[in-house]
Amino acid sequence: MAKQNIEIVCDKIYWSYANLAMAHMAVKKKQDRYSRLNFMIRAKLFKGLKNGTMNMRTIFDDEKIKLETGQICNYCGSNSNLSMDHIFPKKYGGTDNADNLVYACKSCNSSKGKKDLMEWMKDKDHFLPLMIIRRYLKLVHNYCVVNSLMNMKMEELSNMGLPFRIELLPTSFPLPSTLVLSSRK
Repeated sequence: MAKQNIEIVCDKIYWSYANLAMAHMAVKKKQDRYSRLNFMIRAKLFKGLKNGTMNMRTIFDDEKIKLETGQICNYCGSNSNLSMDHIFPKKYGGTDNADNLVYACKSCNSSKGKKDLMEWMKDKDHFLPLMIIRRYLKLVHNYCVVNSLMNMKMEELSNMGLPFRIELLPTSFPLPSTLVLSSRK
């Protein structure tokens, strides 16, 4: 599925998540490049998400990782000068619940400010750890399901004042050798 063919919100979210899963597997297996198997996994997951035979993993899985990782910046891995950061900024409707909060060092937190996480990643020109992107995608997915946005056209969301920038969801990922799973050092 080419980037320009994505017109429906669920397609954007599921394609991004399937690409994330492909990248996650390649990084975990310490691959330098994506293989045919990675692309097959992406295709199967995308198809399964679309037809309802597969589901995205729950935020609970991410909460377990957050507990295991401990108090480190989820963006850079630093363990000093930590504060809580809202993945969806409060300015745009992000909540104070645990699903939307992660540890961030003062440097990353002030650099991100009130920006959308994907906007900040784009500005930094550096891919964030895959686990934080995964959490972001799940928050976007949950928000869209709860607010009945999944079957809307992408352009219909542009002026809705959402707590995320759906157009910035990554639909392709760099070579696995340049990615990290989590910020744990």
